[in-house]
Amino acid sequence: MSTATIHWIDIAIILITLVFTIGVGVYVAHRNKTSDAYFKGGQKAPSWVIGLSIFATLISSVTFLSYPAAAYKGNWILLVQGLMVPVVLVFLIWAIVPLFRKMIRLSTYEYFERRFGLGARIYSSLAFLLTHFSKMGTVLYLISLALASMMGTDALWIIIVLGLVIVVITYVGGMEGVIWMDVVQGLLLILGGVLCVVVLLVKPEQGALQVFHEAVAMKKIGFGPYHFSFAELTFWVMVVNGAFYALQKYGTDQTIVQRYLTAKSDHDAKKAAYIGVGMSVPIWAMFMLIGSLLFVFYHTGNAVLPEGMKAEEVFPYFMLNELPVGVAGLVIAALLAAAISSLDADMNCLSAIIVEDYYQRFKKDCTDRQRLAMGRAMVAVSGVLTVGVAALYYAWNGEGVLGVVFELYAIFSAGIVGIFLLGLFSRRANKQGLYIGMIVCVLFTAYAVLTTTKIEVDGAKRLILDLGAWNFPHHKYMLGVYSHLIVLVVGYVASFFFPAPKLEDGLTIFDYQKNKA
Repeated sequence: MSTATIHWIDIAIILITLVFTIGVGVYVAHRNKTSDAYFKGGQKAPSWVIGLSIFATLISSVTFLSYPAAAYKGNWILLVQGLMVPVVLVFLIWAIVPLFRKMIRLSTYEYFERRFGLGARIYSSLAFLLTHFSKMGTVLYLISLALASMMGTDALWIIIVLGLVIVVITYVGGMEGVIWMDVVQGLLLILGGVLCVVVLLVKPEQGALQVFHEAVAMKKIGFGPYHFSFAELTFWVMVVNGAFYALQKYGTDQTIVQRYLTAKSDHDAKKAAYIGVGMSVPIWAMFMLIGSLLFVFYHTGNAVLPEGMKAEEVFPYFMLNELPVGVAGLVIAALLAAAISSLDADMNCLSAIIVEDYYQRFKKDCTDRQRLAMGRAMVAVSGVLTVGVAALYYAWNGEGVLGVVFELYAIFSAGIVGIFLLGLFSRRANKQGLYIGMIVCVLFTAYAVLTTTKIEVDGAKRLILDLGAWNFPHHKYMLGVYSHLIVLVVGYVASFFFPAPKLEDGLTIFDYQKNKA
């Protein structure tokens, strides 16, 4: 698709930044003598470093490529989800951080077992594994697609090679390596985004102020439609979805909770969480702005795109054809950094879950050395599976990848936030009631997915299950919201049919309110 090739200076910049980043991870690898060091990083990192690591993990190549593509095609409505994160965290982070630092050893889902039994732990950890395997494959696919369009090569080969490189980095570096690599990659990502915004505002002849006015006039900066409806993608769908996304990410997601455990103290962990969110929201907005400015740039006579170019390909095309030599190298390096910083964290955390929730349970007499060996082996396995998922996206041409990510989150989140809220805010909820709520949630999810998913049959697209007027009526992003609410409401009501549980101290928010007072 591209009409230019990468300059050798840009290639040199990309290689230098990647070698430096990898060197940081390798440098700290010698400290990984135990499984705790491999998964918790020795609990020595300062809060600002952990905060930058959280930021870099949240800002993946999904942000770098798909947010500009989403804004280029429409507006900023998908950003609403991110804007809800700080709103929710202000009210809950003071309890969530000490809860996990006190109640779990490594796995987020140990809390679910202590509160509701083994079934809740298995259910929630499987939801995490499914969600993140799909997300990791998406991230790898996007970065490979972008690089392939720039280099004029087959994206499948980039998927394989880049996937293997990230596996090696994660395998060697452990969580401490991941955290310090994330610092470098996060700063690089910010620099890359800022440089693109500057070029998009300064390069057009009409001037920066006029460019911005044109983006507003073309309705490329906005969060609508604003009418109240859950049947289509509206502002209100994303508000509700975003609130549950914030709870899911910061209260039940291993990639974030594991960062809390790497901090020296509760205070440092809370500070890191706020730093991560505080940095993520404006950077999410910046990449949405890039998409809006790209639309103005290519629709007001500044440049012309090749015929039939997809929205996901516009930003990579701009990088290669419009950015000055040197700047292009820095931006492409930032794009690579975005993918690596997200995938290395996910691989380490997936490995931690498999070791802590499954391997150690079935091999109770395992030594720490065996835990460490299994952890590294699982990094390799998760990497291979990630490459497989990315290859499937490649085979399906990756249509609407960002929408796929949100839909997979909605489907595979499996009511996990409902479990968390039920455990945190109710002393009366018990495992029997929760399990009933989980069963109802699974049945509802199956109904909603089957009545909204189309497959090709005899050359035509048809619903897997068509119930006519009884099909799931709302937008798929609402599926995750309803699954959480079903677990929360059904689980709470059903709990009254069984004896009240005997809870240990520290499992509910009321314990932290008491301590805070």
